[in-house]
Amino acid sequence: MTKTLDTAPPQDPVIANASDEAREKARSHIVVRGARQHNLKNIDLDVPRETLTVVTGPSGSGKSSLAFDTIYAEGQRRYVESLSAYARQFLERMDKPDADLITGLAPAIAIEQKTTANNPRSTVATQTEVYDHLRLLYARIGTTISPVSGRPVTKDTPRSVARSVEEELDDGTRYYLCCPVPDRSRALRDELKSLRERGFFRILLLPTENQAERGEQPEVLDLNDTPPSNVNNYGRKRLLVLIDRLKVKQGNASARTRVAESVEQAFDVGNGRCVVQVARRRGDDTDGPAPQLHFSARFERDGMEFEEPTPLMFSFNSPVGACPECQGFGRVPSLDPDLIVPNKGLSIREGALAPFRTDKWSKHFRKLIRVAAETGIDIDCPYRELDDWELDIIWDGQDEYIGLNGFFEFLNERSYKTHYRIFRSRFRGYSTCPECNGYRLREDAYYVKINDTHIGEVCAMTTREAFDFFQDIELSEYEEEVAGRVLEELRTRTEYLVDVGLDYLTFDRLAQTLSGGESQRINLSTSLGSSLVGSLYVLDEPTIGLHPRDNDRLVGILHRLRDLGNTVLVVEHDPVTMEAADHLIDMGPASGQFGGEVVFQGSHSEILDDEDSLTGKYLSGRTAIPIPEERRAADPDRMLTITNARQHNLKHIDVEIPLDGIVCVTGVSGSGKSTLIQQTLYEGLHRLKGGSGDGTVGAHDDIRGHTLVDGVEMVDQQSIGRTPRSNPATYTGAFDGIRKLFSKTRQAQIHGYEPGFFSFNVSGGRCESCKGEGVVKVEMQFLADIYLECEACNGQRYKQEVLNVTYNGKNIADVLNMTVDEAADFFEGERAVTNKLEVLQDIGLGYLSLGQPSTTLSGGEAQRIKLASHLGGRHSDRMLYIFDEPTTGLHFDDIRKLLNAFDQLVEHGHSVLIVEHNLDVIKYADHVIDLGPDGGAEGGEVVVTGTPEEVAAHPTSHTGRFLKEVV
Repeated sequence: MTKTLDTAPPQDPVIANASDEAREKARSHIVVRGARQHNLKNIDLDVPRETLTVVTGPSGSGKSSLAFDTIYAEGQRRYVESLSAYARQFLERMDKPDADLITGLAPAIAIEQKTTANNPRSTVATQTEVYDHLRLLYARIGTTISPVSGRPVTKDTPRSVARSVEEELDDGTRYYLCCPVPDRSRALRDELKSLRERGFFRILLLPTENQAERGEQPEVLDLNDTPPSNVNNYGRKRLLVLIDRLKVKQGNASARTRVAESVEQAFDVGNGRCVVQVARRRGDDTDGPAPQLHFSARFERDGMEFEEPTPLMFSFNSPVGACPECQGFGRVPSLDPDLIVPNKGLSIREGALAPFRTDKWSKHFRKLIRVAAETGIDIDCPYRELDDWELDIIWDGQDEYIGLNGFFEFLNERSYKTHYRIFRSRFRGYSTCPECNGYRLREDAYYVKINDTHIGEVCAMTTREAFDFFQDIELSEYEEEVAGRVLEELRTRTEYLVDVGLDYLTFDRLAQTLSGGESQRINLSTSLGSSLVGSLYVLDEPTIGLHPRDNDRLVGILHRLRDLGNTVLVVEHDPVTMEAADHLIDMGPASGQFGGEVVFQGSHSEILDDEDSLTGKYLSGRTAIPIPEERRAADPDRMLTITNARQHNLKHIDVEIPLDGIVCVTGVSGSGKSTLIQQTLYEGLHRLKGGSGDGTVGAHDDIRGHTLVDGVEMVDQQSIGRTPRSNPATYTGAFDGIRKLFSKTRQAQIHGYEPGFFSFNVSGGRCESCKGEGVVKVEMQFLADIYLECEACNGQRYKQEVLNVTYNGKNIADVLNMTVDEAADFFEGERAVTNKLEVLQDIGLGYLSLGQPSTTLSGGEAQRIKLASHLGGRHSDRMLYIFDEPTTGLHFDDIRKLLNAFDQLVEHGHSVLIVEHNLDVIKYADHVIDLGPDGGAEGGEVVVTGTPEEVAAHPTSHTGRFLKEVV
């Protein structure tokens, strides 16, 4: 008898004593009472279940504290409570959200906007589980095609051989059923003796080629009459073991059974192979050799033996399936021509060849000049315009000139010397693996095809192309039974990816190259694919990275998730999503200590008239982000020009980017924005300015005007640190000034504490149990790792002797717990600290704690902290700042502050380039570059450039269509 263990906690007394009305509300709502997590001010809230509810409000107003740190965290905690005793041992150490009562919770699933996959093996296909189903599909119904003849590879069975003989030969045809003489690595004579001992004493001796052409027939030798030593002289290739002599009898079941039995015996003796040799009678008129049919129980054709498809054969994460050259990464380290010749607009004389610019190796440059004079190489011609024969000499060398290839071989031979290895590494990058062409798998996997397409080619498709491919596959009745469910799952999952606006992504796209919004939408499509019902989904700004054109499709997905019977709770600032919501919760009224209250709760139409809601004022138009009265005009002499950009889907475009202003690059998802700006412009400029890195420079001819800027900075949504030790105070440099102040206190000087003693990044004053992190990571094995407060220092990061040192009554841990606003008041007059903090306040981050771990920051917050570090640095150089969707996580009011910060950068002499979909930012820009017209193969062109008004007037621009409503 099975015993059921009741692990449910005792019923809350509040519910036990509640009225019928309260009980009913608990069944239809998520009821929150007395929530005080972080800055929440003892709020009470009822969230209707099985609805789409949007939580909005200014940054730091408590949205995430309510949605993720209270409602989701409690849902997760209760789920873990239902698991094994091993899991429950951590429950006492898992923080319970600070609230009096939370009821009505369903199993909770959080879909955040962070790109968590740093594994270079993780791709879109593996993250969405499409690849697992794809491997299964190819293993089950894939057809192995011989590369020699292009014919399918099959395994023969005794029954299939019997049928084939009837189909291939005429009725009444006599034939010998034979098998090859086994080859067990011993002499033929010994093998023949063994066969005779086993009872196989008849051997078929095949005629030579000349004899066969003359019409001579095979001869049957009897090993009892002809000694094996004599037969041995004929050679193994001319000998077949005779199993049976048969005649074709069409439609005769007993004859077919005898054939099958003989074939089974032939397979057993002949190591899985059998041969049907047609026997001709003397006097037949037919010339030439008698027909011969070959069959094999092994998986082989055309003299090649193939591996039978299995799911592991298609896994690049397994040694069974991974390409042996690149170990399944698809790329191998090699010389990078873009690093060797970083600027192809330079001539040989101007120093196009970077390795020969140094004093040590300039001798090769001089030798090249002499060889060029003899051979006629034009050393004043731009490198990109040189002829092939000139490039051959430059790379392969001639006479006294060693050539670039020879030079790097010289370095390889001396790689045991450190300085040679370091110099060589400056010119090495990653290129597509030549063995697998970047498909990651061993060669055998590409012989297996469905619809003439192997699995690597499917992964190279966009999700839209793959969806069409899966729709076109037609299965036989047998294949439908074997793989119909798998194919249906593939169709469903790719359809979800298309529906969430990711139809431009290829399945082999690395997960670590995805934006936060793309990662979140992939997780959303995976959740839809699981078809869960009755769950609580908590999403963090799913519209990030999505063009306004695609917002309606995303809303449809959220409605579909809701209609399955789930409760969907979304933290969002997008007006379209708010309008589509069943319920709105507006947090505020401001950020940090001035937030944490429910300002409004109700429908979209009700918030428009609410006087207390800041969100309502912006939605109704009573308050708006203004359009600049005067835009900065583009100066033709101050332009960056990218010529012939052609990476990925860019269609050989030339793009002019005005400097000294705010330029916005727009376009639908997949139109080529990131390829143009990040991979081509940023990486290209970075290399031109002497930088290095793993990033591949997008294919282009030249970046003209690069001398007009002194440097380039990419401010993206990547985390500002990888450990909890990284925080806003350390990243902006404010903590350096704080540590110096503490080291100057009387207590610190008595004990001889230097500023480094107050650092939690080095040994000394920090707590060694948690290495200054304040938390200890616990690996849960079956769940994501969790961080628990360090028991040695109680989360304060430092040893007690450090905490005994105070500055104006506060120790170093107290200061790290302060918000930026509180710290700015506390350190008033200390400009080394307050200068850094005021910049954070100016861009709307005054609500952050100085010591808040960077791992807990949203992508938008991390990006704005990077912006603050640049604003606080006051660079004297003329920099180009590139921002990747800086409005992530920002309320309308925060966007206003962000735009003021951009203006400050321009006033300091810098240039600002923004990749963005937010219409408030686009309308504020001085110049807009719109790519498209669509995503993927339909994108990669410049649709229109000009002021926002000019873009809005363009008839075919998707961006202009939506921009027209706001300018």
